[in-house]
Amino acid sequence: MRRSRTSSFPHTDTRCTTHAYVPHAPIPALPARRRARRRRFGGAHRLHGARPGPPRTRVRRGRAGPGGFVAPDGPEVRAAEAARGSGPVRTVRLTATAATLDLGAGRTVRSWAYGDELPGKEVRVAAGDTLALTLTNHLPQATSLHWHGLALRNDMDGVPGLTQRDVAPGAEFPYRFTVPHPGTYWFHPHSGAQLDRGLYAPLVVEDPKEPLAYDREWVVVLDDWLDGVDGSTPDAVLAELRRGMGAGHGGHGGGHGPGHGGGHGDAGAGAPPPSPSGTSETSGTSGPSVPSGPSRVVMGAASDLLGGDAGDVAYPYYLVNGHVPETPSEFRAKPGDRIRLRIVNAGGDTAFRVALGGHRMTVTHTDGFPVRHVETGALLVGMGERYDVLVTAGDGVFPLVAAAEGKGATALAVLRTGAGAVPAASVRPAELTRGPVLTADRLSADPSVALPSREPDRTIRIRLTGGMAAYDWAFDGKPYSADRRHPVEEGERVRLVFTNTTAMWHPLHLHGHTFALAGKAGGPRKDTAVILPKASLAVDFDADNPGLWMLHCHNVYHAEAGMMTVLGYRRRTAPEGS
Repeated sequence: MRRSRTSSFPHTDTRCTTHAYVPHAPIPALPARRRARRRRFGGAHRLHGARPGPPRTRVRRGRAGPGGFVAPDGPEVRAAEAARGSGPVRTVRLTATAATLDLGAGRTVRSWAYGDELPGKEVRVAAGDTLALTLTNHLPQATSLHWHGLALRNDMDGVPGLTQRDVAPGAEFPYRFTVPHPGTYWFHPHSGAQLDRGLYAPLVVEDPKEPLAYDREWVVVLDDWLDGVDGSTPDAVLAELRRGMGAGHGGHGGGHGPGHGGGHGDAGAGAPPPSPSGTSETSGTSGPSVPSGPSRVVMGAASDLLGGDAGDVAYPYYLVNGHVPETPSEFRAKPGDRIRLRIVNAGGDTAFRVALGGHRMTVTHTDGFPVRHVETGALLVGMGERYDVLVTAGDGVFPLVAAAEGKGATALAVLRTGAGAVPAASVRPAELTRGPVLTADRLSADPSVALPSREPDRTIRIRLTGGMAAYDWAFDGKPYSADRRHPVEEGERVRLVFTNTTAMWHPLHLHGHTFALAGKAGGPRKDTAVILPKASLAVDFDADNPGLWMLHCHNVYHAEAGMMTVLGYRRRTAPEGS
């Protein structure tokens, strides 16, 4: 069966030889200034990705912090990148800007996005390519770009205050790195709560030796949405959550002292940047304002799959590819087509239970890496997770439903292969509840990517702490600080053992690596894994990508409250006389 080289998702196909641009307005004129010496984070080689034109403000990379650790631009990082090789250069320009977004059904919101689309344009490359993407910031706040799931060079990971400096308003930043592994990935800011606006887009890395046979691809991006609705912004929601809910809220309880700032715009900066607006009309303007809009704190959201509480935030809308259920996006195919769905959960606080009415799904990948194929009617996707599935299309019109787990609402898209009416927004296919819902612990790695058996050289134990009462989510009771690091050394097999002392589930994400779930032989390779309340989770990874790497909860509000930490590679001492 022929494999399709295209998808219906709007994308920037970087396989062409010309530059691909995301539409953006010209950068405002900047004051004349002396040109700073152009350099990488640590002066390794010149910046890439600039185009001819008016002067731009260049972003200079940050510094590493305490001694003894590999610097994000250090020789170890450069050596690891050189070992990956350098394939064809794929050049893209991307602009973060205020935009009016049409969610469908007459609902428009003022938010921030990449260009004027939601999600942003898909970027598509091949494994081994060099991606050269220049981010231009037209936002009223500093921003950044994190490449979720990629084992890339550390100084391109996009964490302000740790691996780079903020991309200031009016500035641009050239990200350039080798893309090592095929799979389904995505990118988003790592600056405050900006992820919970419209700043996200899929990244598809094609496998030049693709073993799967299929006819079409359908990229499916799930999201929970509140920005610009009745005056809501993510910053206002975070401020409301930080006021605390008391011990009676939703059974969370817990707490370890007063709330803490946990923003990572700068190392040790405390609270994240204030909300730039309080209303939908000013969502794209600069300057803080008094938070407004209705309360968005959810009360009583519960899910057995998630071990109890389902989330902290009640969103007014749930989206598939930027559309509300009343006017769903449609994917067209032919009866009998074999379709590869690439499913990304870009939400801030919502796990989705996903099913395609009238079909069984064969799970082929999770977080970009292949697994032994498993058939299911429904699967659970936590924030930051990705799943690839294959379906053989029936004849007719079928609902792809993403139920907001525990929140009593759904997102909807439609597969159309023939005549028929669009399903109602309230449709609930039987597959959502018929039979067990697949979760990552039921998967096994494909033998081609299974982590070889080996005893860990180092075990790092981390407790998840905090609660809704004080909104003091953290690791080991301490809010995030870029200078607090868990040391590892290159070449080690590292085991991370998480103990969740909280009454809430958390999707844990490790930058720059994939790990194997360590509870069973041949555990699936992942970069984001769900840990349930009062449970433990062990994962193993090989320390083969030097740098300073963020480890955090991918609930954006938990992370900003302080549930983040850093794994730091130790510098190797040079032999005497060398």
